[in-house]
Amino acid sequence: MTPTLPRFAALLAACAVTVAAADLAPYRKLQLSDQFLAEGATFGDFNRDGTMDVVAGPYWYAGPDFRQRHEFYPAAPFDPLRYSDNFFAFTHDFNADGWADILVLGFPGVDASWYENPGAKGGAWRRRVVYLPVDNESPTFGDLLGTGRPVLICSSLMRLGYATPDPKDPTRPWTFHPISPPGQWQRFTHGLGFGDLNGDGRPDLLEKDAWWEQPASLAGDPVWKRHPFPFAPGRGSSQMLVTDVNGDGLPDVVSAKDAHGYGLSWFEQVRAADGAITFREHPITSTKADEKLGGVQFSQLHAVTLADLDRDGLPDLVTGKRWWAHGPKGDAEPNADPVIHAFLLRREGGRVRFEPRQIDAASGIGVQLVAADADGDGIPDLVSANKRGTFVFLSGPPKAAR
Repeated sequence: MTPTLPRFAALLAACAVTVAAADLAPYRKLQLSDQFLAEGATFGDFNRDGTMDVVAGPYWYAGPDFRQRHEFYPAAPFDPLRYSDNFFAFTHDFNADGWADILVLGFPGVDASWYENPGAKGGAWRRRVVYLPVDNESPTFGDLLGTGRPVLICSSLMRLGYATPDPKDPTRPWTFHPISPPGQWQRFTHGLGFGDLNGDGRPDLLEKDAWWEQPASLAGDPVWKRHPFPFAPGRGSSQMLVTDVNGDGLPDVVSAKDAHGYGLSWFEQVRAADGAITFREHPITSTKADEKLGGVQFSQLHAVTLADLDRDGLPDLVTGKRWWAHGPKGDAEPNADPVIHAFLLRREGGRVRFEPRQIDAASGIGVQLVAADADGDGIPDLVSANKRGTFVFLSGPPKAAR
């Protein structure tokens, strides 16, 4: 029987309530290693079997159970009291042979190298050192230019910019394109991101004290227009994310306030009558060590990512505590529980709030936290690597044995 219009409207309203009430699915924790191998990890299908694998440090782990480990460069675990030479991992088919390669960004101020997947023939993964120095503690690899081809976004030799491979030969040294004049950016500067803030279809670059507007033409590597705003003044943040938090059609910014201290905020974009852009800050966690917002407080949010964890169509936040970033006596609360938290976005009556949900309290994050649907259930999974080891969090209960 076809429902009447009032009944149909009631059914839609019930569905809307159900979606709005969606919550976080349980996560199953897998520890792939208890060694300090890297500060970042990611997902990728390296054996081309249609199942997501994990890469962390010198190993890639075959999905779906991640038990089979493969070394792609010589393994040498690091002392947790010191640092690694592997901070970030990204995947891309650089040589267009159909096999996913691995891009590794080392210790800040050192190099970017990609490792060539040997494919079906097997054998060694060849290292290609393509750019140095890669400065900033949150460099990333993404489609800054809107071309569908990712570039390396970083600072280098006191300038903000991006490095691009030679499309004819990606094994050759990459070319750095500065977008700023020389400034105070150095290898340990914190905070970097990108996204289209002004709605002109061109992604802009964000840093802790400003956003830089991408011009219509990049010919000749022009300086981008700087728009100052104190997103994370002082020591600076980690990843800076662009998303429409409140659903008003204007892109907002999400950023940690201090990657080694406290605080997480979203910055609501506000347009003046003349179209000028500014931002209104809304704290999610406090910058005060002894203040809890929503009953939650933790320090050292050195990695932040976006993912729709509860499948309600809204972008949720995932972050956590970087454990022993500078050892057991450095920074704020270095020995507190190394948590991972989700903050579920809720929109109600034009207002926004984030509901905290703890995913884990005994792993933490490094400088990179990646969310992707690794097990094919439609819910994002998580991977993190740090001084406590390598961890995968799979959404939902274990699948029944076949």
